Order: sequence, then C-alpha cells, then structure tokens
Amino acid sequence: MEERTPRRSGIARRTALAAGVGAAALGALPDVAAAAPTASGAAGSGTAATMAADAGRGPTADWFANPPRSVRPKFRWWWPDGLVDPDEIAREVDQIADAGFGGMEIAAVHHSIKDKSVLDTARHGWGSRSWRDGVEVALGRAARRGVTIDLTLGPSWPVAVPGVTPDDEVAAQELAYGRLALAAGASYQGPVPAAVHEPASGVTRQTLVGVQAARVDTANSTRKETGLDLDSVRDLGTFVTDGTLSWTAPTDGDWVVISYWQRGSAQQPESGPHSSPAAYVVDHFSAAGTKAVTEHWDHAILSSSLRQLLRAAGGAFFEDSVELETDGLVWTSRLPEAFEKHTGRPLLPCLPALVLDKSNQVFAFEAQTTRQIRHDFWETVSELFNRHHIGALRDWAHSLGMRLRSQPYGLQTDAIASAALLDIPEGESLGFKNLDDYRCLAGGRDMAGHTVLSCEAGAYNGTAYSTTWDRFLRTMGGAYAAGVNQTVLHGFSYATAPQVAWPGFAAFSPYNGTAGYGESWGPRQPTWKHVADISGYLGRVHRVLQTGTARADVAVFRQTGYTATGIGASWFTATGVPLGWTHQFLSGPLLDLPGATVKQGRLAPEGPAYKALFIEGDFFYGSTPTLSVDDAGKILELARAGLPVVLLGAFDQGLTPGVPAAGETDELHGVLARLLALPNVARVTDKAAVGDALAGLGVIPDARHATASTLLNAHRATAEADYYYFCNGKHAETVKPPVAAIDHDVTLRRNGSGSSVPYLLDPWSGEAVRLARYTRDGDDFTVRITLQPGESTIVALGRPGLFGDRHGSRPNVVATDADDALFTTEGLAVRASAPGTYTTRLDGGRSVTTTVRSVPAVVTPAGWQLDVDDWRPGTGATRTEHVEVSLTLDTLLPWSGIPELADSAGIGRYRTTVDLPSGWTSAHGARLELGRVSDTCRVTVNGSRLPAVNRLNPVVDLGPGLLRRGVNVIEVEVATPLINRLRVAQPTVFGGVSRQDHGLVGPVRLTPYAQSQVS
Repeated sequence: MEERTPRRSGIARRTALAAGVGAAALGALPDVAAAAPTASGAAGSGTAATMAADAGRGPTADWFANPPRSVRPKFRWWWPDGLVDPDEIAREVDQIADAGFGGMEIAAVHHSIKDKSVLDTARHGWGSRSWRDGVEVALGRAARRGVTIDLTLGPSWPVAVPGVTPDDEVAAQELAYGRLALAAGASYQGPVPAAVHEPASGVTRQTLVGVQAARVDTANSTRKETGLDLDSVRDLGTFVTDGTLSWTAPTDGDWVVISYWQRGSAQQPESGPHSSPAAYVVDHFSAAGTKAVTEHWDHAILSSSLRQLLRAAGGAFFEDSVELETDGLVWTSRLPEAFEKHTGRPLLPCLPALVLDKSNQVFAFEAQTTRQIRHDFWETVSELFNRHHIGALRDWAHSLGMRLRSQPYGLQTDAIASAALLDIPEGESLGFKNLDDYRCLAGGRDMAGHTVLSCEAGAYNGTAYSTTWDRFLRTMGGAYAAGVNQTVLHGFSYATAPQVAWPGFAAFSPYNGTAGYGESWGPRQPTWKHVADISGYLGRVHRVLQTGTARADVAVFRQTGYTATGIGASWFTATGVPLGWTHQFLSGPLLDLPGATVKQGRLAPEGPAYKALFIEGDFFYGSTPTLSVDDAGKILELARAGLPVVLLGAFDQGLTPGVPAAGETDELHGVLARLLALPNVARVTDKAAVGDALAGLGVIPDARHATASTLLNAHRATAEADYYYFCNGKHAETVKPPVAAIDHDVTLRRNGSGSSVPYLLDPWSGEAVRLARYTRDGDDFTVRITLQPGESTIVALGRPGLFGDRHGSRPNVVATDADDALFTTEGLAVRASAPGTYTTRLDGGRSVTTTVRSVPAVVTPAGWQLDVDDWRPGTGATRTEHVEVSLTLDTLLPWSGIPELADSAGIGRYRTTVDLPSGWTSAHGARLELGRVSDTCRVTVNGSRLPAVNRLNPVVDLGPGLLRRGVNVIEVEVATPLINRLRVAQPTVFGGVSRQDHGLVGPVRLTPYAQSQVS
C-alpha cells in the first residue's frame, strides 16, 4: 500500500462515517422487529426465526405464505395534532392490525383544515397532554396487537421544537447577502449594504459575517450569475466602523461590494401552527440544534410510562425529507470553522460563489474553480449534517430502544453517506424521479450492512379518493426492484376533526380548495373490505426482500452523493438494466466502511458483493472526470485486491472535485496512472463501450436475458437460496411508451452450493411451488418469465425440500409443446387448452408423449346479476348511508356507463352461471379471465372463495376439481374508490375530477384446459 499525504487536517470524511457506522453497530437494534402475531393471529417469525430457518431446514411454506408483522407494510397515520379521542385511537389501531398491516407512523398533519383555530394548540397541539395521552393509548394498543408505532420527531416537517424562537442559536440559520455596484475609482460612504431580502417575520437580530469587494469579470459571467475575479476578492472589514462602510474602488474595472448577514430563517413546520408556543425549525448542522430536539423530548414529552411503552411497541423515530426553506444560503455558526478544518482554507473568500438568492446562484468565479468551491462547501455541510443531525439523532433513538428512519435528502448533501448511518433510510414515490434515486439509498444501506430501505408510498397529487390500488402497485413494483423493501403508505387519516365533511378528516384534502395529495385509506373506503389481500401481497414481497443479503452486479461511484435528482448511470440505466444488470450507487465515504474490502474479485463480499466498480464524470458538475486523491487511492487499493474497475471519460487527466492543494493534481494523476495500468481496469471514452469493457473483464450479471425488455430484478441471497424478484416495470413512471407484456427466458445464477432447483413464489396467493420447466447449465438456471405491465413475481433457487416441496429428485421438463408443465401431488403433469398429442422432453433426454382427447370450448358468460352496495354521505362526517341497487346486465359496462350507477361508489357483487358439458371430468380445469376490473375484487366459485386476485393480471386459475359438469356459479365482488360519489357530494372540492370508470368491465372468459400426468 502506498503512503499518501492527506491534504486536509482533522478527521477524514470517510473515517468519520466509518466510526459512526461502527458506533451504531455496537448498540445496534435488530433491523427487523421481533416475532409478532400475523393478521390471522398465528405467530410469525422475525430475524431470529429467519436465521434459524436459513441455517437449518430452510424456509417453509408458511414462512412465505404468512409473513410476520415485522415485515408487513405500515401506514402514515395522520392526526389533527392532539385533537384525538382515546377510544377512536384504539379503534383505528385495531382497524389497521385487523387488515394485516404491521404498524403506523403518527404524524401531525392537517393541511386540509383552513381554520387552524378550531384545533386549539394550547389544549390539543402537538406534544400537548392530549397528544401524549393519544400516543400512550396507541402504543398500548399496538403492544397488545403485535404492531409497532413510529413517531415523527416534530410536528409536520422539517424538525421543529415548540418554544424555539427565530433568534435562538438553535434555530435554523441562513446567510443573506447584500450588494452594491461601484464603478472604477468610485467611493462609497454609508451603511453596509443591507440584505437584498428583508428578514422573515419574527427575526429581530442579524449578525454581519463579513464585507468584501470583488472586481467584475464578465468572462466569468453566466446568464444568471455575475462573473467575478477570485484574485481580486478583498476583505473590507477594516473599512467598517459602527455599521458604516467607507471605501474607494480601485481604478482597474467595475467592482461589487458584497455583505453577508447571518440570521434565523424563521421557518416553521408545514401547515402550522401545531403547538403552543409555536415551533420553529432547528439548525440541522449543529450539535445545539439537535440537542434542542432531544432535550425537548426527554424533558417535555417522554414520561416514564411513555418510555416503557416505546420499548414495548415503539418502532422508529421518523424525519421527513429535509426541506429547509430560505431566501439565502443555509448556514450554521461554526460553518467557517468546519470548512477551514476540512479544506485547509478560509471560507470567507469563497462566499461570493456560494451565496444564493431564492435557490439561484448570484456570483461566479472561473467555472472550474467555482465548481470546486461549491463542492467543498456542500461536502462540509454534508459532514456537519451527518455528524450532528443524523448520527446524533440515531444514537439518541437507540438509547430509547428505538431506531431512526429518515429521508436524508432535500439539500445538496451526501444522502448516500447518510443512508449508511441510518437504521432505516427512506425514499418516496412522490419526490423520487426514477429508480436510480432509490438505488442511491440502497447503496448506503447495503454497504453499511443494514437491511431495510423504506418508501413513503402512494402519494399522488390531486388524487384523493380516486387512487386505485392498481396504480399504487405499479408504482411500487419498480421501487422494489431498485432496493425498497418496506412501504409506509401515504396514508391513513384519523376519523374526524371539526368542520370536516364526509367521509371524514383527510390530512391533505381539500388542498387549496381541491382534491389533495395521496389517499385516506381505511374503513371509509369500499376497497378496505379487500385490503387484507393487498397487505398480504406486500408483506410477502417484503418478506423475501428483507431476507438474507442484497446483491447487485455493479457499484457506480458517485463523486457527489445527492439523491432525489433523477440522475442515473451511463449505460447501466438505459442499456444494462433492460438486459438484466443491477447496480447501486456509492459515494466516497462508503469506501472506508468496514465492509469495503475485496475477496475473490467482489467488493463488500459479505454484503452486496459487487462484481465491478464503475466510475464516470460527475453529472452534478458538468460530467467532469473528478476523483479526490483519497478516493482514487482507495479505488487503487480495491483494484489491486482484484476488483474489476471500468472508468468512462478522460480519467487519465482527472481533476479533484474540490479546490486542490499545491501539488495535489499531480498526485492524483500519479495515482490514476497506476490504476489505469492494472489489467483488471478498463477505461472507455464512449458509454456504448461499457458493456464490452465489463465482458472483457469477465463480469456478467446474475440475471441476464438476450432480449432487452422492461423486466426489472432484485436479488437477495441466503445460505439456503437465491431469491430473484421480478417486475415488468420501467425506470420512471413518466417514461413513454407504456410498458408492454413480456414473455422471454431469463438465466439466473445460483451462488450457493449443493443441489438446487427453482421455485416460483406467488406473492398474491402465498403459494411457493417448485417449477417443473427449466434448463440448467452448472449454476445457471434458465426459466421463462411472463408478466403483464406492472406485474411482479419471485423465483427462488434452492435445494429440494424448501417451502414444503416433496418432489425430491424428480426430473424436470426441459421443453414441451403443451401450454404448461407443473408438479402436482401425483407427480409431473402437463396442461393443454386444446386436444392433441403433446411431446415433453425431460432432463436427461427422455421424451414423453401425452394425448389430450377433449377440452371444452371457451365460455363467455351471457349475463350478470349485479347487486350494488352504494355508499353515500350519512348524517355525519363519519357516517355512511348504504343504498342497495340491483340490476340485470346483458353487457358488462363500467358503472360510469350505467345510468343508475353513474355517480356511485361502493361494493358490487356480480353473479353469473356457466353450464359445462357432460364430458367435463376431474382432469379438466379452467382459467377465469376477468379482463378490466377496478378497483379490487374477490372471486367465489360454487361457494368457495378463491385466493387473492392478482390485481395487475386478474386471471384466476380455478384448477381441476373446483368446477363441475352442469351449472356453475361464479361471483365477483368488486370495490371501487369513492371519487364518483364525492364528485356530486362535494362538487366544490371534487367536481373538477373526471368521472372514472370502475366496476367489472371484462371481457370475462372461462378458458378450460385438460391436465394430464406425464407417465
């Protein structure tokens, strides 16, 4: 290992992160909660049970079918601050638990209430006695029901503390600027230029940080920024007396005088007031700001009983995205000191390139220098945020037996490094622009050895009471492939509040007079009758995706660790992913984590086990090929240990991301020259060559397919099995054209040892069945994946006998011209939807023929009886009137197209009969194809209710034995959103929403098949 001279004094940023993760690990809490009752009341297995299963006989059928509370989805539970009733709180905990969810996050959110005075913050504010009593009731009930309660760190967001004033040191700070133009040789005597924006209401003090002058350099100007000459910047502090500046500009050009004022930003949490006294946002970059939060909890909120309840049923403290609002630059008092310690240079001369005016840059030096200054500044801010805010809050949460869950983005800070510090990093479906935003947080999570990546899920603008579960599932399908494995649904509203209308209080609706964000799920919704099907599906997906260790093919190095930006990775995002490649993003601080080692060519071998490291220019700074000397040296060490590395761009002439110290650029070039000389390192100048470079280094993905498609995948590995989650989705919901159905082969790598076979895990039914048709080449298994748009499935590769499999060493099908091949209790069978003779080739080369003599024709039901439970406003905001409507339908239509139901919402029960011929036998089965159906549904055939219907591919396998010759009764129960009723019940709020098409629309078909054993 070469010696490298560090250019910065103090603790290196990566060392600080590694120490923080190490400290967290010493007192770490389990990533998955302990065993708890499932929705049906049976005990589920948590972390310990999972480890035992993996180490012993392996996962059972129940392991997948009945996931524990600890992995089930949660709700964001919106309260109107403390205006809550204990009995209603207990009732709502029961409602959520009964529906099969795993927990709730109590959040004080009431954007919909315009007249805030009705909430009476003195008696019912956040943190008041009534709020604390409500929290205690919720925790107590949750403990009895086996669910958990999360708590936001303050009312609404960002984190704020009641009683803090804008002038307090612990309050959020801003750096405002003032400016004065002076011509060459002009003199000025007068007040130091005031800030261009007046201080916010409540701010009475501001401190002059400095006064400077700089010569205007039009060569450095941009469309929005005034160019300045860095070498001309001079401190005018000695020319200021009692607030008066006296200075004469030199004669060599035009000059600008710039003043800098530190003051409170006076930001309050969203949609307040929430408390009495009012709460103000705290400084997120100082130890004092975080201490104000923790001390308020310790002294004003956490009674001894509440502390005990947190240990019994508490989950995590939660912080929403860091939405600090200021007209200037975010600031903290010790920022100049921290900057100088980090860079070895004073901050004041750099300030012209940093000040902001309503998020816009104001001044600029030469382009490269400006980029480097801004990088150094935000890197310093990121360190302060991660150390004093994220790290300190996490350690405090641990002291209470809680975790910290946070959305660590919203500023220009290293969210990837933040994710490594957090117990549970979280993204969001509303704010994240595409899947790479999740992959950033996943990289931090997995390099730090944590398990859960959460998502604030299902918030859509203007869709209150019109959101369908189909839309939610399409959104989350791709997010799961990108690393998400926990959902916190947005959300569940407390039942009522003053002055609200039917169907009750909704946190974000009305929103500015119209339908608001997200959905208010719960018993007020007709689809709640079927919601256990949704929670079961999500819980099974989470169960698999929280099992073992996440694996990804490639680590993409990101010089600037932002997320929520939509910035992806060259080649991988557009080309690699459609071929099966998986990737995550790392930032510099992750390279010194304990797991950042190489073994057998894999980075972090006990974690994501990346097969290669990919480095390209910094997208956030003009795609400049940058690396710090520290990062370049670490990458050199990893490459020397055997890690393949691919660099895209002119890294033979790389630059430092920050302002270089004397000789540092030459030092960087020396390190890069040694890196590029290694045989396992490739440099390309065209992104189209990245795939060939990887192939040349012997790197291939764990899941691959020759056909480029919209198939996404995520891989988890245990000693017992490799799990592959698949979704037919896309990089971003806004990308066009829409996703089409896929049907192609996929080759999967089994990374374990011993005999293995593939299993298909259906997250809707909970069934885990051994696949009968596949091919194998060593550790590679090729299976067929067929998915409709948005649809998901899971394939596991593990030894025979997992998930209750009893087929031992039976041969598998390599090829067949029948429709399908499957294992049954009697052995291997094939299915065909038409009569004929079918040939099936088995592993080992033997071929078997099967003759199907008859298959009944496809049946299209002739008519339907529809009985509707129409939901209408009742006598109060939380009361619903139920009106029965019965119709006979010759043709299936959406309710909007049926005059009697055009403005209806509720639950419809469709009933029809089909007459099957006398030749129907026990060898016959059928697929019931529902066609279009919205929103949720359940199917009953001859009095037997079937497993949950796949919402994104509503085709139900009725199987042999369920249908009979003669008359068969098919019932489809459909539940709709409330929007069509609300359009007429509250036209001022919802009247602008178009009438929506819901109900069973079809076409509905019954497609028979014959099933025959393979002899």
